[in-house]
Amino acid sequence: MNSFKIALAALALAFASPAFASDTKSPIIGAWRMTSLEVGAEGNLQAIPYAGQLVFTQGGTLSVQAMNPDANAADTPYTTKAYEAYYGPVEIDDAKKIFAITVESSLVRNLIGQRLERKFEVTGDKLVISPVDAAEGWRVSYDRF
Repeated sequence: MNSFKIALAALALAFASPAFASDTKSPIIGAWRMTSLEVGAEGNLQAIPYAGQLVFTQGGTLSVQAMNPDANAADTPYTTKAYEAYYGPVEIDDAKKIFAITVESSLVRNLIGQRLERKFEVTGDKLVISPVDAAEGWRVSYDRF
């Protein structure tokens, strides 16, 4: 009976894994260290100090952590007390250069359950992420660890 339960759990896990757009490893998979964050009106982005990292796993998850060194920075839709942290399953479409995460857990509880779509560009060991809707007014850059 235990073998049946294990097999059933393995089968359920296999079908629950997010699908990738292709069978090859996406260039976005891996660990990335934040190098810059820019915010503001479209066409007039200003750099602000931030530190963070994100990790895209081959298994189909994304984990994000970032911090504004100013502990008194105002909260944003993604931060509490100058800190941002969330993770969840991610779908990556390399052809369209878009990924979407469905937030499973987050420091900002209003994000839980939301699907966040982002554009990305990978050039060598550099990654740039921006919102699909440019009116959100931000862009973040990373270097591969």
